Amino acid sequence: MNMKKIAALLMLASLGANAYADTTNTSSTPVETYNYSTKLDIEHVISITEPANECAPVPVQMTYEDSHGQRHVLQYQTMGTGCSN
Repeated sequence: MNMKKIAALLMLASLGANAYADTTNTSSTPVETYNYSTKLDIEHVISITEPANECAPVPVQMTYEDSHGQRHVLQYQTMGTGCSN
């Protein structure tokens, strides 16, 4: 590869990393744990993490905005993707 192709590839990769970082910036948002009595006010789902490749219940996190525009992170259990049946 020549230097122009390498530079272009690095530039595109850095732009993609910045775009991804902006949409998943939840470090300042506390993680809430879901239970059946949790009152949910979900206006817009921003992202959901992928479940682990295990055949057991695993935690996933959903980042969403409520009807007032506030961002929340909710952790809940779902079945992993590692089961063959």
